[in-house]
Amino acid sequence: MLYSHANEKRCAPEKRRRLSSRISEPARSTLKKVRAVIRASVPREATETISYRIPMFKLNGVLIGFAAFKNHCSLFPANMEVFKTFKKELKPFHTSKGTLQFPLDKPFPTALLRKIVKMRVAQNSAKEKSATKAPKKKSTKVKPRR
Repeated sequence: MLYSHANEKRCAPEKRRRLSSRISEPARSTLKKVRAVIRASVPREATETISYRIPMFKLNGVLIGFAAFKNHCSLFPANMEVFKTFKKELKPFHTSKGTLQFPLDKPFPTALLRKIVKMRVAQNSAKEKSATKAPKKKSTKVKPRR
């Protein structure tokens, strides 16, 4: 299911088709495979959104996005730690600030994509748990008497 980031309502099927139709082959098939791997790797409660005209998966925040451009496809893992953790595996790919680029006609390696997605799920889950565990601070300021 695709959701509009702006109002969290379901995107109409024609809107999804329009977005997909703008992507030519072989990039369309490549992204379809990438999306299927991500969908299979995230928990059921994860949602798909469109943000900045890019399909993204969310669970306790953004997990990962993906898109096609004129000369490459990209993954947007939404956390720079991914680049450090998988530095060796990402060596064959062009990386730049926040993006992993791969050829239009070759899907990103499935096993590596699964590892990245699982890492992002774990990061967002840990972030969510720490946010719920942290007690809210009460104000310790004393109002001056008048």
